[in-house]
Amino acid sequence: MYPTNGRADRHGRSSVAVRRIHGRSGPTVVPGTTVGVMDIEATLAGRALVVIVDDRAAHGAEVDAIGPLVTELLGEAGFLVDATVAVSADEVEIRNALNTAVIGGVDLVISVGGTGVSPRDVTPDATAAVLDREIPGISEALRSSGLAAGALDAGLSRGLVGVSGSTLVVNLASSRAAIRDGMATLSPLAGHVIGELSGIED
Repeated sequence: MYPTNGRADRHGRSSVAVRRIHGRSGPTVVPGTTVGVMDIEATLAGRALVVIVDDRAAHGAEVDAIGPLVTELLGEAGFLVDATVAVSADEVEIRNALNTAVIGGVDLVISVGGTGVSPRDVTPDATAAVLDREIPGISEALRSSGLAAGALDAGLSRGLVGVSGSTLVVNLASSRAAIRDGMATLSPLAGHVIGELSGIED
């Protein structure tokens, strides 16, 4: 459960409540896992949270169609998705949602939307304030593969990728093509980064 009482972590990051769109409660079965048997076939890649940056979804005026897609792709990559939340295209709201995920201890937080060049596309600006270290190689790989796949919003994205505390933070563009291609490119790289971060913690 993510803290919503205004606590701050050791970096001084404050957590806030965010609108939960999709969440999981109770036992979760990872594909390939046999419940109640000691031998577990699947290895959990980590815990993840999805942040949808969309004004209409954040205010309940539109059903979020992107969150389920990202959740499905993360599940296929072996991640347990704690929740999907939606926030408005506002720097403070985005930054607070990302900080809440980091404080909550997830291994991966993916934001979707707000990565373009319009005045309301402020996700990278909010993300920059959260990151301890950027990983430009992954963000460039996402742009390159997205453009090659014909996802123009991915190719033109200003999205960032980096580490905040022990959490990998990734900005994706919001088209379905950008999300599908981005997740295909990201999954093996994310596993490597999370493995390194876990090694540091150990």
